[in-house]
Amino acid sequence: MPEIKKKIIIADDDAGIIDAVSIMLDMAGYDVVATLNGGMLLSLQPEQYPDLILLDIWMSGEDGTEICRALKASEATRQIPVILFSASKEIEQSAFAAGADDFLAKPFEMNDLLNKISAQVNA
Repeated sequence: MPEIKKKIIIADDDAGIIDAVSIMLDMAGYDVVATLNGGMLLSLQPEQYPDLILLDIWMSGEDGTEICRALKASEATRQIPVILFSASKEIEQSAFAAGADDFLAKPFEMNDLLNKISAQVNA
């Protein structure tokens, strides 16, 4: 019986980041859904829930920490691990205060990202 791929949603307003991360995650065996709109995460239907969300903190007109906070406040989505990432390492504490399960500062090494994802989806 084939193994079901873990589904990851990546939300970032930088198409270059989305492309690079999507390719790497696909090569690592994940099912990847990418969006430039972090707010769409708040309207996911149960059949769309991923195994993990990668969410940029600063997107055009959107605050990833607020999106994370809303996801973690909802009974339906609070169990979905969220890894927040940002170009600002100083924002790490804000990420965890918003309920993030992990944080990654940009630029990051793909192996670091893969290790953090694996730790969350295989926990």
